[in-house]
Amino acid sequence: MANRNPLEPTPIRRPRADQARLVADVLRHQIHAGGYPGALPSEADLAAEFFVSRNTVREALATLKDEGIIDRGPRTGTHVAIRKYDHGLDSLVGLKETFKGYGDIRNEVRAAMTVSAPPAVANRLKLSPGEPAVFVERLRYLGDLPLSLDMTYLTPDIGLEVLEHSLEVNDVFALIEEVTGRRLGEANLAVEAVPADPHSAALLQVPDGTPVLLLERLTHLDDGRPVDLEYIRMRGDRITLRGNLVRGI
Repeated sequence: MANRNPLEPTPIRRPRADQARLVADVLRHQIHAGGYPGALPSEADLAAEFFVSRNTVREALATLKDEGIIDRGPRTGTHVAIRKYDHGLDSLVGLKETFKGYGDIRNEVRAAMTVSAPPAVANRLKLSPGEPAVFVERLRYLGDLPLSLDMTYLTPDIGLEVLEHSLEVNDVFALIEEVTGRRLGEANLAVEAVPADPHSAALLQVPDGTPVLLLERLTHLDDGRPVDLEYIRMRGDRITLRGNLVRGI
């Protein structure tokens, strides 16, 4: 031990399943970050890179193949099958703004109406009990791929003006700023994974029970007034949420 080079990595003795999970996690994020535009390295090269056995690498690659992220073949090697789209959490933008570099976002408007705001919604939007709200449900596509199912509650004064515009091609955020003449200020955001119910699964074209990302977002104007409460179900297999965090004092 006294002659050991301190710069050499120290092998960590862990069960192969644990090591395979670690390799799969790192490769998954490298792929989603745009790595391996051609083919993934060979099993031998990956084993050397991660200081694990080829069997461990093979198990990790099998996991990624089961997830549909990679394709493998005896003559073709290992290639990326699908990549995820990054959805930033650093700024308050709509889906069309977020994915403008990936292609055209189109919206299938499934509902656009005035409803009695549920008590929890009225409370979040600071509406009086029984006061109406404008409800909009949209299935949002990137090309032909369904990415998210958005359910939005808007305060009535703003929502009714928003309904006078095309919801098929516009982000609600942009319409709110247009009809109010004000900028959006900030939003409170919560994210959790939930199983897709049969209705959501059918619309998003995923199997029943597939974990999807559920975002609850309450958006305020720049004067602090809450105007938009959304419940957004996103396909977790095609979207990665990313943000930059700063340690507070």
